[in-house]
Amino acid sequence: MAYPFKEIEKKWRKYWEENNIFSTDMNSDKPKYYNLCMFPYPSGDKLHLGHWFNYGPFDTHSRFMKMRGHNVLSPVGYDSFGLPTENFSLKNNMHPAEATELNIKKFTEQYKGIGGMYDWDHYLVTSDPSYYKWTQWLFLTLYKNDLAYQSDGLINYCPECATVVANSEVFADGAHERCGTIIEKKSIKSWYFKTTKYAQRLLDDLDKTDYPDNTRLMQTNWIGRSEGAIINFKVVDTDKNFDVFTTRPDTLYGATYCTLAPEAPLVMEIVTDDQKEEVLNYIESIKALSEIDRQSTVREKTGAFTGAYAVNPVNGDKIPVWISDYVLLSYGTGAVMAVPAHDTRDFEFATKFKIPIKVVIKPFDKELNDENITEAFTDDGIMVNSAEFTGVKSKEGISKVIEKLTTDKTGKKHISYKLRDWSISRQRYWGVPIPIIYCDDCGTVPVPEEDLPVLLPMDKDIDIKPKGHAPLSLVDSYMNTTCPKCGKPAKRDAETMDTFVCSSWYYLRYINTKLDDKPFDKDQLDKWMPVDTYIGGTEHVNGHMIYSRFITKALNDLGFLTFDEPFHKVVHQGMITRDGGKMSKSKGNVVSPDEYVNQYGTDVFRLYMMFMTNFRDGGDWSEDGIAGVDRFMNRIWRLVYENKFDNTGNKVVDADLNYRLHYTIKEVTTSVEDFQFNTSIARLMELFNEITAYSKDSKRFNPDFYNDVVEKFITMLSPFTPHVAEELWEIIGNEPSLHNVPWPKYDENALVKQIQTITVQVNGKVKANIEAPIDIDDEEIKTIVFDNDKIKDQMEGKQLIKTIVINAKSGKMVNLVLR
Repeated sequence: MAYPFKEIEKKWRKYWEENNIFSTDMNSDKPKYYNLCMFPYPSGDKLHLGHWFNYGPFDTHSRFMKMRGHNVLSPVGYDSFGLPTENFSLKNNMHPAEATELNIKKFTEQYKGIGGMYDWDHYLVTSDPSYYKWTQWLFLTLYKNDLAYQSDGLINYCPECATVVANSEVFADGAHERCGTIIEKKSIKSWYFKTTKYAQRLLDDLDKTDYPDNTRLMQTNWIGRSEGAIINFKVVDTDKNFDVFTTRPDTLYGATYCTLAPEAPLVMEIVTDDQKEEVLNYIESIKALSEIDRQSTVREKTGAFTGAYAVNPVNGDKIPVWISDYVLLSYGTGAVMAVPAHDTRDFEFATKFKIPIKVVIKPFDKELNDENITEAFTDDGIMVNSAEFTGVKSKEGISKVIEKLTTDKTGKKHISYKLRDWSISRQRYWGVPIPIIYCDDCGTVPVPEEDLPVLLPMDKDIDIKPKGHAPLSLVDSYMNTTCPKCGKPAKRDAETMDTFVCSSWYYLRYINTKLDDKPFDKDQLDKWMPVDTYIGGTEHVNGHMIYSRFITKALNDLGFLTFDEPFHKVVHQGMITRDGGKMSKSKGNVVSPDEYVNQYGTDVFRLYMMFMTNFRDGGDWSEDGIAGVDRFMNRIWRLVYENKFDNTGNKVVDADLNYRLHYTIKEVTTSVEDFQFNTSIARLMELFNEITAYSKDSKRFNPDFYNDVVEKFITMLSPFTPHVAEELWEIIGNEPSLHNVPWPKYDENALVKQIQTITVQVNGKVKANIEAPIDIDDEEIKTIVFDNDKIKDQMEGKQLIKTIVINAKSGKMVNLVLR
């Protein structure tokens, strides 16, 4: 009979819920294990295949760790504020609150359908006032401690979404990750968090974590530490000056021009009248270019001369000041010293615009000068044409030139980072209101903590469509308030926070989501944090994960936390594609899990998702193998259901099956610990095949040993297929719940085989495989071989010339030479 998955799944979900099987005892003495999966945006009408590939294996790991004796916390919630939900509501002509409630209801039904051991007592939704009250508290805490500030700045702006977006939300090609629109740069007044204050600690403390090597590399590159010098250039015949940052101060004597970002305010202050029109035309011509385009190494270099000159501080040379699109205001100082002889980009620019090229570093093994240079020399070498530093090795010259600049007060040693402060202002409706009030008399005033939360107005007549300004700015009932300091009429901040602020601290709130008087309990966090294993996609490495690390460190410095890293170990799941491409509704290649769950059941679908590919790598979706997994599940069902035996009290262990059992326990234990679910399932399949063969072999079969092996097999199967395993556990006569049963342990002695297979060759051809005890000597082996009936037949009527016993790594072999 086929196993009745619908009845089984309904039965055991009901039992788990009614008996609080997965409720975490927060005060247990067992070793804690905080297993967390990045929570989803409820921005679609149902969980898709990617969710299943994420949350199914995550749940298998949680169940496994619980059975290993850990007190596991596996919470669930929704990242419900932000662009994804707002865009979904606009597309479906719904209020975001209505769309969020509807989608969460559907998501929750499907979550429970996965059969996950989620502790719903720790449930949270970031758009609930009981949560975002504390997101606003976080903002105020950072603001009061000089870690949040408001400033004009050049930021990423999405014209389609009509809002500011963070650097981490921009793809490498300059497109917004949400809608694919090319990002523009705009000067907008925004709120920022001072992530740059923690740049070095964010780098250094990667050593405290167990992150994948590639994740460490991604964050290291994103933070982008560079050592060098800040050098000041004075503009000739003006009181203006500007700073440049360089990692190669040893090449300063070869600087023959400087380049400013076209957007730099200084440009219009120093441009000469005869160059103003050319400069303005150039600035206009590059407005449509993305940062990616501007930094392209293959694009032809463009620029305009400002008519101004700057003084090279080490040799007094007057060098022209240009503007060019390859210099970005958002990176470094927005100005560069150009050394065309020793920088490829500068060489191309100087060659095109006929700017002098001056060699100041030569190779160790040959001469190089202004006349014979054909391309930039960018390696280390010997300093030349560099006054008192001529003849010094360029690496040594770096520190020597910095010493001179420091003495002359024209520069200093400096460490620069690519990491920028986190812009958190959003010109959209569906988000956490920024708890700031603006008063004509008192200026910028934080909302008092006792007045939190500042509630997001839920009026259905609010026009939330993106128009380039904050929708709340048009809601008078929200905007008009009184100043907390002086009591006079004042205005609220009209913008909302980046949704990444909501997710930057949710792992702290999960520990106790019902607190009313504080965001988290410090004593409980001391016991449960950091998160032991954090599971999610690599797309969040340089955004959410860095923001979470920053928030944790800031709260640690302010005395709210005793730890400074949120996640100990991080595991990234791969992506499930279809026909080699990312699944999307627009491509019509989305796979609905519901179809397969309805046909095969949750357990089969969970098992197939984990068996079809490596969890970390992901892979291309194919339904070809799911029927095979279904057959495997039904074979298990039939074997256990149809072969129930009472114990006799006389257990006889079969050496071969016992070896396979303990080998499987060891391999599955190791593999599930390392998220290698596909190899774990393969080992379970091999064990099951041997159990099946054993059950049919009357010479070997012993009911007591069979029952013991089947019980351990079902126990190991349970994290993968929790519903059917629970049912089989009951069928073989045990009390529920299986998920409270300890994980089986393997016996190292059982992994030492007591029986060996001896291969016997006659004149070079295999004629027999004979089983014999593992510890017999060569003479005993010969006796067993010559006593074998097959070998006797081969030797009949022939003369034995030689007997060779070979001891190979793969086993013993006997070679008989007959004539």
